[in-house]
Amino acid sequence: MLFLVISNPRAERPSDVAKARQGFWPWMAGYQSQGICKHIYPRVGRGVVAIFDVESNEVLHRILNEWADIIPAQFETYPLVDLAATKAVLAAQVAAKD
Repeated sequence: MLFLVISNPRAERPSDVAKARQGFWPWMAGYQSQGICKHIYPRVGRGVVAIFDVESNEVLHRILNEWADIIPAQFETYPLVDLAATKAVLAAQVAAKD
């Protein structure tokens, strides 16, 4: 399932933001190499926008909770619709009714 994730830095202390900027990208690369994080779009000084492909909302929130322990940020998540998969499911439902 695809999710759009928007991170917004929480500037608790200036040093927290500087530390987050240094440690954020290497940590994210692990999820990219696993195919979990499909795309990352940096927003300079404003966090990132990323697309994740995970099994469920619970898996995504487990990942984001790990981030919250490392990075001072708040995360907004939005499910994305996979049009091809949705079309296939709807076609199968119509065929089953017929």
